[in-house]
Amino acid sequence: MNDRGSTEWEIAVLDGGPANGVRMRVADRPSVVQVTYPCELDGPSGGAQVDALFVYRRDPRVQGEPLRYGFDLASP
Repeated sequence: MNDRGSTEWEIAVLDGGPANGVRMRVADRPSVVQVTYPCELDGPSGGAQVDALFVYRRDPRVQGEPLRYGFDLASP
């Protein structure tokens, strides 16, 4: 946030993994972003939804826009 209390947004791009090349806006330079993709379910789910989760970590060497987030191979 800046000194007036408004959020400052920055452009970021994802490198590698299933969301390679995706561009987005982030606030406050988060160190990690999560990307999810819905999974198709076979059979009854009782209302449950399943998503595949992928983690991207900010490259601290990049100081200007676009910020860069690299795919974390150790994603859960």
